[in-house]
Formats: sequence, structure tokens, C-alpha cells
Amino acid sequence: MQNNTFKIFVDFDGTISQKDIGELMLLHFGDSEKALEIANDWMSYNIKATDAWTASCNTIKKFDHTEFDKFLEGIQIDPGFIKFVDWCMNGKSELKILSDGFDYYIDKFLMREGLGHIETRTNKLFFGNENQLMPLFPYTDEECAKCANCKRNHILNYSSDEDYTVYVGDGFTDFCPAQFCDFIFAKNSLLKYCEVNRITYFPYSTFHDVIEKLEELKGKKRLKKRHQADLKRREVFIQG
Repeated sequence: MQNNTFKIFVDFDGTISQKDIGELMLLHFGDSEKALEIANDWMSYNIKATDAWTASCNTIKKFDHTEFDKFLEGIQIDPGFIKFVDWCMNGKSELKILSDGFDYYIDKFLMREGLGHIETRTNKLFFGNENQLMPLFPYTDEECAKCANCKRNHILNYSSDEDYTVYVGDGFTDFCPAQFCDFIFAKNSLLKYCEVNRITYFPYSTFHDVIEKLEELKGKKRLKKRHQADLKRREVFIQG
């Protein structure tokens, strides 16, 4: 039996957390009607992702950290994710969390679950003197305005042609990065996107499903990389 290992990239909101914390935070603490309008403009590609986040954050005045902590307590983790983290560590598969959300709540959530050791790449959130939200975007891509944190670039930077890459996600900001990975686990809108665009994927409900499938792939004598992912990666490298 082979002992294949993987470079695994996982979305956070709605994937690790059972609900989209970033979206709910804006709706709960800010102007929900305005936040929805901004989100629709962003997903219609009418405004840049960084501008959408900044405008949405501006609808929140005097952010209440104590109230947010209570709000966060009501959001649970995927029932299989902690076991999945153990599976990755025991099988020597590398795991990184890639999120278009903010470190402020992602770090709190992971620490609560005893998962603060996992490497993350996220947008940053700071607070002004009157607790106004001040977002920062250290991982944008100059040629793409769809996401504030370019997950595709992280995948390309942290994997090589020899690696078997895995992507696990559920939403809009996963459409692009998933295309650059060999094995895609999808649900919700990412699943629909893969179906419409004829991208090979594995459906999943919880990380228990992901473990089961990866365990099967790990034991294959000949594990094939996804041809379209190879082509997408080479296209980026050729363009420089």
C-alpha cells in the first residue's frame, strides 16, 4: 500500500465553522440592509472585494467586543474537523486555512477549539479609538479584484508540481482556488459551481466524509493528479 501525503487547503467560514461568521458579524453588528447590498455588488463583480469589505465594516459603529464573544459562542465547529486535524498530523499531510475573512474572529474561534496551532492566511482586522473596524488586506492580487485574500496565490506558493493538493470549501471565494487543486471537496455554492463548470469534485457534508475519501486516496497505488489543475497552474507560471 502506498502512503500518499497531501498539501491540504481549507476554507474557514461555512466550512470549518458551521456558519459564515464574517457575513453574520456584518449583518448582526452593522447595517444589514446595506451589507447585503454591498455583498450583492461584490458577487456581481461591480466592486472590488477589498472595497466591499471596507464599506461593510464602515457600517459597524463602536464595535462591542463582549457582545461579539457571546455571539461567537453560538457558532459551532464542523463535527469532524478536530478529528480531521489529527488525521492530517498523524499522516504527515500539511494543512493550511485560507480565508477571505478576518483574523480577529478566526483566531478566537480556533483558540476556543484548541486549534490555535494551525497555520492560517487571512485578512487582518484592527480597531480604532472608538472601536471602529479597520480592515487590512496583506494578500491581495493586483490583477484580480474578486477576493481580498488571494487563495490561489497561497496554493501556488505552498505547493509544488510533485505535491498532491486538496481543497475543501463551500462558497464564492472558493471558486478560483479550487480549480488549482487535484482533489476538491465541495458543498453548497462551490458544489454547484463545480457541477456547472464540469470540474471533478467530491461532495461532502462534514469532515468525516473528507477523512474517509482521503484515506481511500492515500492507499491508491497510482494516484492521478487532476489534469485541468496542472494546466491552470502552468498557465499562471507562464504568465509570470
